[in-house]
Amino acid sequence: MSMHPRHPASGPPEDPFRGAGAPLPHEANPSWMGHVQPENYRPAPGHQGRPVDTVVPPQVQGTVVSAGRTRSGGLLGLTIGGSALAFLSLFLVVPFLLSNTGPAGFLVGFLASLIPLSVVLLAVYVIDKWEPEPKRLLYFAFTWGAAVSIAVTLLIQPFFVLGFQLSDGADLQTYMATVQAPIVEEFAKSLGLLLLLLLARKHFDGPVDGVVFAFTIAGGFAFTENILYFGRAIAESADPASNFAQVFFLRGVMSPFAHAIFTGTTGLIMGFAARRWHAGASVAAFFVGLLPAMFLHNRWNSMGQGFLVDYILVQVPIFFLAVAGIILLRVAEKRLTRQRLLEYSAAGWFTPAEVELLATLGGRRTALNWAGSYGRKRQMKEFLKAATQLANTRQRILSGRDVQLHQAEERQQLQRILALRAAVAR
Repeated sequence: MSMHPRHPASGPPEDPFRGAGAPLPHEANPSWMGHVQPENYRPAPGHQGRPVDTVVPPQVQGTVVSAGRTRSGGLLGLTIGGSALAFLSLFLVVPFLLSNTGPAGFLVGFLASLIPLSVVLLAVYVIDKWEPEPKRLLYFAFTWGAAVSIAVTLLIQPFFVLGFQLSDGADLQTYMATVQAPIVEEFAKSLGLLLLLLLARKHFDGPVDGVVFAFTIAGGFAFTENILYFGRAIAESADPASNFAQVFFLRGVMSPFAHAIFTGTTGLIMGFAARRWHAGASVAAFFVGLLPAMFLHNRWNSMGQGFLVDYILVQVPIFFLAVAGIILLRVAEKRLTRQRLLEYSAAGWFTPAEVELLATLGGRRTALNWAGSYGRKRQMKEFLKAATQLANTRQRILSGRDVQLHQAEERQQLQRILALRAAVAR
């Protein structure tokens, strides 16, 4: 494999950001998502090891290409604990579903619910593609939403019925839809987010992570809820086919992202709080984040006879606003990755051409295709993933929280970068 070694000068390379009391570089804040306070800024450690072999295609040397986080004990604990809770929850959730849908309705509802679930999980994959979350945590998030949050809802729901003083059935139904459901369901779903933030802090450290986990939890919750609605449409109707088609169109076609958008606002707010880690602030963000989720949920369930007008004038704009917000988050995430890797480049760990390959989608495709032609695609994927994780570790260092802990992690990741570079270059 043709490689082009870069030989840095002996000793630490000159760092334009180095120096006691130096002002914060203008480029250190490439976006609002990664704001750094001047007193927290630290230059990247200099590379003093062996020469760095670049891992870029020869044709892009000197040009600009246009367009594992470490495991923690909390991750294993969440996986085991979440699986146990999900298993126990099934003893409450499955009988509830079967009693409302019957075996045939349950089966049809289960199969039909896979369609909107696939749409939501596809969105999660796209949002999470830049820096994928550990599959164990995504598994925890989904099972929490599909089983545990449903069980929590079923356990809390009766207390709201007992507290309702009116005897009119229609008023009770309205109360349950517009008051009980938004409060209880959003609380139950977001408890999973709080556990992820408290126990998997290395993996939940920004708004994009919050949205990814929230969408996954909400997708699981909507999946189980859809089984109930789809199955009930078959079991309780004189015209099962017609009734099922109407319910499926409403929930599976017109609103597959309803729960995701509700809970996504909670995840977004908690993700911003995670940028500046503090346990108290994270718990406070949990309660603050519930408010917009409950409000949006209430507005959706409150649509009545003017449903179509409200859907077009209110819900559709909210959906496109959510899409625009996610795109903005992704752009900010890429800009932040590029800036942090440029700081490592100034310290000798990457070449400028490598940074452009590592920090743009087009560059990553180029690097993967090139490495694939030499049978090194898997190693290049690991190199790309490690570089992104390194950039996020540097962001945590510059946030001023647990600096020594993250600097130790940074040193380990830099050594891993050298090993992965060698695996790609050999």
